[in-house]
Amino acid sequence: MQQQELKLFGERQILSVSQVVNSVKVSLESKFHDIWVKGEISNFRTPPSGHIYFTLKDSDAQLKVVCFRMQNRLLKFRPEDGMDVLARGSLSVYPPRGEFQLVVEFMEPVGPGALQLAFEQLKSRLEAEGLFDQARKKKLPLLPAKIGVVTSPTGAAIQDILRVLSRRNDRLDILIFPAKVQGSGAAQQIARGIHCLDSRGDIDVIVVARGGGSSEDLWGFNEEVVARAIFDARIPVISAIGHEIDFTIADFVADLRAATPSAAAEIVSGVREDLWKRVENLVRRSSQAIRLCLKDKRGQLQRLASSRAFVDAESKLRFFLQRLDELHTRLIKTAPSLFSSPRERILQHKKTLRQQIQFYLQSKRQLMTARNEQLQAYSPLAVLDRGYAIVTTKNREIVRDPAQVKGGEDVDVRVARGQFRAQRV
Repeated sequence: MQQQELKLFGERQILSVSQVVNSVKVSLESKFHDIWVKGEISNFRTPPSGHIYFTLKDSDAQLKVVCFRMQNRLLKFRPEDGMDVLARGSLSVYPPRGEFQLVVEFMEPVGPGALQLAFEQLKSRLEAEGLFDQARKKKLPLLPAKIGVVTSPTGAAIQDILRVLSRRNDRLDILIFPAKVQGSGAAQQIARGIHCLDSRGDIDVIVVARGGGSSEDLWGFNEEVVARAIFDARIPVISAIGHEIDFTIADFVADLRAATPSAAAEIVSGVREDLWKRVENLVRRSSQAIRLCLKDKRGQLQRLASSRAFVDAESKLRFFLQRLDELHTRLIKTAPSLFSSPRERILQHKKTLRQQIQFYLQSKRQLMTARNEQLQAYSPLAVLDRGYAIVTTKNREIVRDPAQVKGGEDVDVRVARGQFRAQRV
């Protein structure tokens, strides 16, 4: 009777735990494949393996999640506890614990885009490390002789840079390191270009450049590997990425940000041109100052030459010379009568008279010498003796402006001890 009762229920099918779990695993993976799940991240952790584990939860339930290392590396942002996300993947079962979980293939934040979130996260971390500090930024060289450019050799950025440099400073040497500026592997090539140019020893400044584009197009310049390459460079780095409104992590780390690639070319070439203009301005101002000084001294000399002191001195000198001749004549005429006097008296008068005449003449000669030295001090020749020169054209016109002399034209240069001919280059 008992055997008949057992046959009514059929034979029992006994399954192992593994069989049950694996059966559920297959069923879940086939039915819940490529699904999207929204929830809040909690219990986030990253073991040394590089995989990430966390829990997605809402107000009523929670779900275990795993994102393996290969997929984790493709994420543009770093997940954190409390972050709302959309996760795409498949349900599966982890047999050792009999827990079902979501295996994530892709994930994006709810709210700000993944790229913007990744940008803000990396920016905050690098800023906290001091990579943006103004105190450590290097100054650009005053007159760079050779620049290195990391960019695409076929892009618009390098064409803009070459066009500006050919117009403003065609003597500047340029070395281009060709690199991808968007897409997979772009960040690594950009960083390698910076390291290569920095290690050469003959580059004065590096320009990292790219034309405009979307956030995705410019993302290579937001990678940490590029930021650290710029920070580690020994020579100054200028970032010239996108348009004026575009900002990348590279802009914050670089020693100087240029709004566009053309602006970067203006910066590295403009120093030489600005310095040349400054020199020309100083030469022009110096020439004007010399002309004014010579004009002033010439007026002083004319006033001194027409001064009454010189006229009176010359007149008095002529008077005393004439008086000397007159006394000499009188002396000769009165000599016979003087011989009747005692000889000692005559000799004494003659000696006294000679001494008086010599003393007077000496004092007047000293006065004339002093006046002459004063005239010499204000003479244009004395100005030349201090190192100045007077430049005249072939028509004997004094050169007061470089525009008076054409290139290749000869000029005469008068210096203190002679003159010579020169040619303007």
